[in-house]
Amino acid sequence: MASTVDQNATLERPPLLALYEQMLRIRRFEEHTQELFNSGEVVGTAHSAIGQEAVAVGAGAVLRPDDYIVGHHRSHGHLVARGADVYRMVAELLGRETGYCKGLGGSMHIADVSLGILGCNGIVGAGLPIGVGAALSARVRGTDQVVVVFFGDGAAGQGLAHEAMNLAAVWKLPVVFVCENNGFQLSAEWEEIRPLEDVAARAASYDMPSAIADGNDVQAMLDAMGEAVAHTRATGRPYLLEAKTFRLQQHSMRANLPELRSEDVVRSWWERDPLVRLERQLSDADRAQLDAIRERVEAEFQDALDAARGDAVLAEDQLDAIVYAPAPELPAEPGPGGGRTLGYLGAVNEAMAQEMDADESVVVIGEDVARLGGIFQATKGLHERFGAARVRNTPISEGGFTGAAVGAAMTGLRPIVEIQIFDFVTMAMDAIVNQAAKMRFMTGGQTTIPMVVRGPGGGGVRLAAQHSQSLEAWFAHIPGLKVVVPSGPYDAKGLLAAAIRDDNPVIFIESKSLLFSEEEVPEERYAIELGTAAIKRAGTDVTIIATQGMVTQALRAAGRLSRDGIEAEVIDPRTIYPLDLETIVASVARTNRVVVAHEAVGFCGFGAEVAALVSEHAFDELDAPVLRVSAPHRPMPYQKDLERATMPEADAIVDAVRRLG
Repeated sequence: MASTVDQNATLERPPLLALYEQMLRIRRFEEHTQELFNSGEVVGTAHSAIGQEAVAVGAGAVLRPDDYIVGHHRSHGHLVARGADVYRMVAELLGRETGYCKGLGGSMHIADVSLGILGCNGIVGAGLPIGVGAALSARVRGTDQVVVVFFGDGAAGQGLAHEAMNLAAVWKLPVVFVCENNGFQLSAEWEEIRPLEDVAARAASYDMPSAIADGNDVQAMLDAMGEAVAHTRATGRPYLLEAKTFRLQQHSMRANLPELRSEDVVRSWWERDPLVRLERQLSDADRAQLDAIRERVEAEFQDALDAARGDAVLAEDQLDAIVYAPAPELPAEPGPGGGRTLGYLGAVNEAMAQEMDADESVVVIGEDVARLGGIFQATKGLHERFGAARVRNTPISEGGFTGAAVGAAMTGLRPIVEIQIFDFVTMAMDAIVNQAAKMRFMTGGQTTIPMVVRGPGGGGVRLAAQHSQSLEAWFAHIPGLKVVVPSGPYDAKGLLAAAIRDDNPVIFIESKSLLFSEEEVPEERYAIELGTAAIKRAGTDVTIIATQGMVTQALRAAGRLSRDGIEAEVIDPRTIYPLDLETIVASVARTNRVVVAHEAVGFCGFGAEVAALVSEHAFDELDAPVLRVSAPHRPMPYQKDLERATMPEADAIVDAVRRLG
């Protein structure tokens, strides 16, 4: 759909000399970076944007200071055009503490949240949904900010590109997608991997306006970006701009890749070098000014390099403090009681409702969470109570809407993402593991990611192998995530409230076997500190550490063992990470025997980690080896008797305790 908005007449165009200086600054930055890479001062890799300077400068010139940009792995130019400080960029490339990300991100991950630069990304296509999330944040907060997301022609082949554009179109969000189509993804030519000539043609599928611009002409880019941004700011709708351009260098600065592109093709694009084209447009009277600009740009980089070379590297003992944002201070939990019985799903629902009442930045997104209230009714009534802006149905695109939650969390919202069945989280692993978990660390602690990914996990309702997995150990392995596994309604309400208030990404798994359980739950708003275990039953002879539905089984086992004179202490960690090791070790010191029980398969499961930690921290207290009770190493069967046989129950715990002697 062609755009009809034309507000270029009102756009204050920068002087050509100012555009030239920015383009030259980018060019020389890239050329110097290549020299530093060749000399070994810049390590790993870096990706040159030589030849694509006009796209960055044209885009940067039309944005307001409060707008956002999201880059990709080839984004030095985007950063410079947005006003990033060359010294801090050089320091980041050299791995210095004074770099934008304290030397923790490097070339591909530079961010400056204060400038609206929400980070660049080493995962191709991953920035698109993050930009959509930032646009969602702007919409919910009621601003007229615009988000510009840069992506390459290679990223256009990612499913995330479709998911992000579709979501932006469905939600009518103010995001401009800018495809820098340089004709090659790495070595493969466009025609080898795409059936269409133009990425912009895809916009019609989303009822989205689009345009194609000469990405090697800075004035053409200024015109095209001016129209795109003006349209998006005026309508609040997304826009797709394709810039036809070329990277004049190889994919990356690594020297071990052969040049497979045709010499004639590369030569023809050198003849359209955007910097040279602009120089030709400047009159002879500007030569002295051009020389002054060249001297200024060169001196700026050399001063930045000289300063950065002398800067320190971040001390190793400071790294851990950057991984997680500080936990919120919470009042003491009230404890079960109050005389009111509430179901597990009702407790989850009440926690969300109370936190949404208390904080307007809390939003809920997911498949069918609005009028339906989710397939298990966990969000029932929230849409009617808080409105469509804060309780949003999504397309079936877990990667897209979870990635959007990351961008929303970075820009002022506290999103709660419902994964309809937790097995489907596999479709969102990049958003969770590469984006949410690492974003704070890779930006050197600049940002927080206050988001919750929640949904029903595990077996017990005969949904077979693709809908019945217990995946909590996956996420506990990833630094930057917190993992919560409540075992009843009281804990579910308090832990979810704490997770929503936390400034870190939290994985919150609701055991299917517990969804219809009930217990006393206070009506008041309360939160349970993440990382605090609960002693569900006191005992002196053996410690049973159990999670989720296995807590119920452990309590049943403890009751049976008590009849034989064996008093078991049952501990529910409640959160797998952070883990309350202190409570576990203290219990082991009292009982001298340990059984760990969980629904997930045993190999590399949570029980293995607990067994190792107990051996490391309480070995002298043990009178017997730590035993594990878990599911066998096989997928979950559909047939009800076989499913029940696969899920461990009280009998298995009793047997394990008796084997301890």
